[in-house]
Amino acid sequence: MALKLSQWSVRMLQFNRWSTSRLMSTLPELEYIKVEKCGTDGRVGLVTLHRPKALNALCSPLMDDLMTALKLFDADQKVGAIVLTGSGKAFAAGADIKEMQPRDFPENFRENFLSQWTDMVKISKPILAAVNGFALGGGCEVAMMCDMIYASEKAKFGQPEITLGTIPGAGGTQRLPRAIGKSRAMEMNLTGDMIDAHTAEKWGLVARVFPADNFLDETIKIADKIASKSKLTVAICKQATNAAYESALSEGLATEKRLFHATFATQDRKEGMTAFVEKREPVWQDN
Repeated sequence: MALKLSQWSVRMLQFNRWSTSRLMSTLPELEYIKVEKCGTDGRVGLVTLHRPKALNALCSPLMDDLMTALKLFDADQKVGAIVLTGSGKAFAAGADIKEMQPRDFPENFRENFLSQWTDMVKISKPILAAVNGFALGGGCEVAMMCDMIYASEKAKFGQPEITLGTIPGAGGTQRLPRAIGKSRAMEMNLTGDMIDAHTAEKWGLVARVFPADNFLDETIKIADKIASKSKLTVAICKQATNAAYESALSEGLATEKRLFHATFATQDRKEGMTAFVEKREPVWQDN
């Protein structure tokens, strides 16, 4: 059933579209991020971490630029999926240690240091990490905040914070065990040792491993396929799947059922089933 928007809501939607259009034109000026559209009709947003001299170390300005790019693609009605990759030899070799070294506990506590990183998980469109080299510490954690991880055969993953006298602070002790199990995650977190791409695939951290010369193209192909589906249904399915990691089984099943039922209020569910019965390709309206 359609929802009736208030005049205020309509004005806000119009303002957001205008703001998005203006901000998109400034994206090439971001200091640490490169942004472009690719895939069929530009329906895939490509975000590249671009601080190659520092192996894309994750400083606060870079993370601010990253969230700006992700939010703009999330608001772009033409984009159906986002690919996040690195430049040079690394996806991201970790958080910027020079930035962190002088910090103290009161400062971290007052500012809730690193909390803004988890804003990535609020993006409604699927984010595919294309890991091309080192994904260590915060880099591994950022990759795990994405919905899928695809890797070059040269990729390396690790949580080496223990070697610096600290522990992971952006999900390494929480998302990693959910992905690869307690024992393997404990080993990685307590030794600081890296694993290669094929081990990461075997353990379930990575969906697929591709040759280094075409890993990004292959990831974009998958993103393009996702972007060819109903954007509304994809967002609903992402939310339902994430519920499996954030709730007990009974609660997750209830969420799934509720969202499944909700798809029957959409035009795209009707179009998808009608197209199937009529033996034709569906034409999605994203509503």
